[in-house]
Amino acid sequence: MKPLVSVIVPLYNASAYVTEALDSVLASTYRPLEVVVVDDGSKDDSLSVVQTYAKMHPEVRVLHQENAGVSVARNHAIHKAKGEYILPVDADDKIGQTYIEHAVAAMQEGVRVVGCRAEFFGVRQGEWKLPPFSHALLARKNMIPISSLFRKVDWLQTGGFCEEEIYREDWCFWIGLMELGGTYVRLDEIGLYYRVLPVSRRSKAKSQKRIIVDAVNRLHPAYMEKYLGGPLHYHRSWSRFLNWFRSVKQVGDFDRWTEGEVIDARRNILRVTQGVVVKQFRTPSLWRGIWYGWFGKSKARRSYEYALRMEGLTPAPIAYREIRICGVLRESWYACKQSECKHTFIELIENPDFPNREQILRAIGRFTAELHRRGIWHPDYSQGNILFNDDASHIEVIDLNRIRWRRHVHGYPFKRLERIGPSGLQCLKEGYEQI
Repeated sequence: MKPLVSVIVPLYNASAYVTEALDSVLASTYRPLEVVVVDDGSKDDSLSVVQTYAKMHPEVRVLHQENAGVSVARNHAIHKAKGEYILPVDADDKIGQTYIEHAVAAMQEGVRVVGCRAEFFGVRQGEWKLPPFSHALLARKNMIPISSLFRKVDWLQTGGFCEEEIYREDWCFWIGLMELGGTYVRLDEIGLYYRVLPVSRRSKAKSQKRIIVDAVNRLHPAYMEKYLGGPLHYHRSWSRFLNWFRSVKQVGDFDRWTEGEVIDARRNILRVTQGVVVKQFRTPSLWRGIWYGWFGKSKARRSYEYALRMEGLTPAPIAYREIRICGVLRESWYACKQSECKHTFIELIENPDFPNREQILRAIGRFTAELHRRGIWHPDYSQGNILFNDDASHIEVIDLNRIRWRRHVHGYPFKRLERIGPSGLQCLKEGYEQI
């Protein structure tokens, strides 16, 4: 028995084109076939158009979601799809009659993804000249059209299309499929007709180059390392050459902590994953990069080494990583355990009625005195870098890279905490003098 193929069609404000797309799919020589259309909150009459169409064609199912983007719509459709094989088709494109039939035959030979030659229509005409497939080229650019056939089980393994706000999200998806093993085959037939509108997502993506490159590097670092010898660069064709001059220094187990939820991106990028906080430091200027690369220690290395010396006074360090190009530091990360402390000093400033406020301030004063007793001077001892739990039985300090180690530390270090007010400062000083 032939396997069911699910054609998934994300739809947004394409009422003028969608019936052409659906007609081309239903004209396919292949059966069994189902078509799953997901309306992504269209503001025109797209939804009513496809609902009317579906009443006349039992192979077509229509789903609806609030506007969330094409990747969410594709994932929604695939999740609901019943087929063993999946073929995405955009609502303004068309496919050839024999494409699905020949693609299924190729897939049954053990191929991971099957595509075809493509032809432009609309404001641009002619064949879409796509280069031959190779893993090394896929690491630099996408040459797999979105209307390519793959297995639903593979979609599940990759986690689906990236739902972040990036263009070329299908590029990341194809890389994810290739990471499962296998390869891509392009059929020698025009099976996709790609409509080019006056303003298309494909042309808009050109202005999103840095966002796309950053996303590919973040989501698929191992693939980039394997086929480019390092990350994809903004000058993509130079990536392998530039990576010849790239060196990586890593201390500790870092590889598992490169992804996670971004909790702050104002200056440096902070991510949290599986109880670990990863700080990606801002790329230094050229001169600072030379200094950190050849003469001094990077902020990531200092953070790691200082945390080792400050056992119990800061979240436990896990790892750090430095990347240099021609010896110049370009990227650095520091990973530590996520603090068990739930509060920051800012909360004491903003809430005069914080429970046990005075006792907590005295405990922070004693903690500060202990830092000084150990010869630790923290120039960034500020309201966002002091953490404590509910009863202040545990206090920690973070943002360590500027710490200085001295034989003797004198004077109250509370100048950067003056927003706490006179009575709060008095409690800090009382605690400090108890040690």
